[in-house]
Amino acid sequence: MPEVTITLEGHAEELAVLGSRDQHLRQIRDALGVKVLARHGEVRVEGEGARVEQARRIFEGLRKLHRSHRSIGSSEVADIIEKTLREEGGAGASEAIEIREGNRVVRPRSAGQARYLKALLQNELVFCVGPAGTGKTYLAVAIAVTGLRKGQIKKIVLVRPAVEAGEHLGFLPGDLEAKINPYLRPLLDALHDLMDYDQIRRYMDNDLIEIAPLAYMRGRTLNDAVIILDEGQNATVPQMKMFLTRMGQNARIVVTGDITQVDLPPATRSGLADAVERLGRIEGVATVMLDRSDIVRHPLVQAIVNAYEEEESGRDRESKPEPSAGVVDPGPAVGADPTVSE
Repeated sequence: MPEVTITLEGHAEELAVLGSRDQHLRQIRDALGVKVLARHGEVRVEGEGARVEQARRIFEGLRKLHRSHRSIGSSEVADIIEKTLREEGGAGASEAIEIREGNRVVRPRSAGQARYLKALLQNELVFCVGPAGTGKTYLAVAIAVTGLRKGQIKKIVLVRPAVEAGEHLGFLPGDLEAKINPYLRPLLDALHDLMDYDQIRRYMDNDLIEIAPLAYMRGRTLNDAVIILDEGQNATVPQMKMFLTRMGQNARIVVTGDITQVDLPPATRSGLADAVERLGRIEGVATVMLDRSDIVRHPLVQAIVNAYEEEESGRDRESKPEPSAGVVDPGPAVGADPTVSE
C-alpha cells in the first residue's frame, strides 16, 4: 500500500498542523479516506496512491500557513482540502456541495458539515446535534433561503423554545415579535448574513418568513415550507412530538441543538435526545452528529469547548465509585470497543 511520511519541525508546528487533539489530522483523514498516524513529529499517510499524494500536499500547505505566522483552524484546513481536490480533480471534488446566495457562496468547511449539508438536501426531517460554532443553524437557514428564492417552498418558519439559559428576563415590552426576538436572535443573525435587512423585512411582512415560539405551533399544519427548530434540546418530549407532527405536504423540518446544554429542569427529559433515539431509524429521517472538529467560529471557541469538556470529563471520573475491596473490574465486554467516539 502506498505511503508517505511528512516530518514536522518542533512542537509548535506539530500542534498547528495536526490541531489540538489531532482534529486537523482527523479532518484530513475523513475527507480523503486515508490512514494517518502521527508520532514523534512524523506523520505517516497510507492509502490509495492519489489520495496519499493529496494528503501530502495538504499537510505541506498547512506547514506553509504555520510558517507564514497564520493561525490554522478547521476552516483553513477545509479550504486547503477543497483547493487540493479541485486542482487535481481528485476523489470527492465532484461531490463538493455549495449553496450560492447572491454574491455569497456557502460551502461546508468540515467533513461533518458536508455530511450535514448532504442530509439537508436528501431528507425531509433532519436532526443535527453538536456543540456551539459548528454551523448547525447557519446551514439550515441557508438551505431554507435558497429553497424560498428558487420557488421550491413558499415559506420559512423559524421556531425556538422560549427557555432562558439560567437567567430570567422578566417582562418584555412590545408585540409578539418584539417579545420573542431575544430567543430567536441566532436565527435572525443567520438570516441577516444571507439577506439584506429590507428584503428580510419585506419577506416577513408578506408572511414568507415567520418567527414563532414553539408554544404557538400547536394545531397548525405547514405545507410547502422549511421549518427550523433551533435549540431543540430545550423542547420537552411532548413539545417535540407536537412540533414534528406539524409537517404538511412538501415540507422539511430541521431540528438543531446541543444536548450538552439543556436548560430544562433536571428531571425533564430533552425532546431532542428522545427524538434522536426514537426516530433515528425511520426512512427519510437523518441524524447528523457534529463534534469539536466541526467548529468554524473563532479558533478560541474550539479551545473553550475543549477546556469545558475536559473539566466535565474529570468530574465524571472523580465521581465514579471505586471498586470494592476484593472486586476486580471486569473491563469492557468481549468485543466491545473501549474507545468512545463523539
